[in-house]
Amino acid sequence: MDSMLLLTILVVIGALAFDFINGFHDTANAIATSVSTKALKPRQAIILAATMNFIGAMTFTGVAKTITKDIVDPFTLQNGSVVILAALIAAIAWNLITWYYGIPSSSSHAIIGSIAGAAIAATGFSALNYGGFIKIIQALILSPILAFVVGYIVYTIIKFIFRNSNLPKTNKRFRHVQILTAALQSYTHGTNDAQKAMGIITMALIANNMQSSTEIQWWVQASCAVAMGLGTSVGGWKIIKTVGGKIMKIRPVNGVAADLTGAAVIFGATFIHLPVSTTHVISSSILGVGSAHRVKGVKWGTAQRMLVTWVITLPISATLAAIAYFILDLFF
Repeated sequence: MDSMLLLTILVVIGALAFDFINGFHDTANAIATSVSTKALKPRQAIILAATMNFIGAMTFTGVAKTITKDIVDPFTLQNGSVVILAALIAAIAWNLITWYYGIPSSSSHAIIGSIAGAAIAATGFSALNYGGFIKIIQALILSPILAFVVGYIVYTIIKFIFRNSNLPKTNKRFRHVQILTAALQSYTHGTNDAQKAMGIITMALIANNMQSSTEIQWWVQASCAVAMGLGTSVGGWKIIKTVGGKIMKIRPVNGVAADLTGAAVIFGATFIHLPVSTTHVISSSILGVGSAHRVKGVKWGTAQRMLVTWVITLPISATLAAIAYFILDLFF
């Protein structure tokens, strides 16, 4: 078999594996609040999340095009398939490590850092498309800050509106609303996260002269949507436990506020074609809601541990990708 074709097949398999792992790694983000408040049983929540993730993934391709062209230029990338395969190996490895330890790390940070690290290993820092890369990094940094602020404001408004309401009755009503907000959040998760694998496959097709534009082919979109949906159906119970209970004690009214905030910020990013970390956004939404509810009720130790993981993901994944590239380069 021709080495270029073999590399392309390996990249497609790797990208779908990344999407699958991303599905069970990030399932927790979309459904953790609804499971922790018992608005949905775990099995119901996962079926809902898998379905809405699939629908979301089939709806948009703008973020995929950003991934394809804004980190590196696939039309001029040297040894492109090896670079992309190395990036996928590194991102998958980091995702599995953080999943195993129940840490809500960012799949987005992992794959973006990995692509940058492998490309730099291949041709040096000149390989990066600095304009697009900086724009993506800015989105990754600003989106959780925005989610924290919006979460704080949304919950403050809800708290003001229902200040004279009976708390048990209000929470019972919000538990029903939470089913809708969990579905909405799962949908927006699919519109952003699944597109990263689509962009990676398209990048490989361009690098190997199998495609001449950044348009996302239908089979790429459909296969990534299926992989994300299947991955979501597996679930990620360790991370659900962290996001759903170790940040703060979540009640239905808190969950609705956090879900609405996360969905709004993620979909806003999807609308302007920017990849964001759904993990960062949703966890920060919960932190914002928790701060508005009761600052002392937020378990800041868990938040600090998550923040450290978020910060180190980019450089670690970039380093792992560089090592993977040097090893693969010996064989291809």
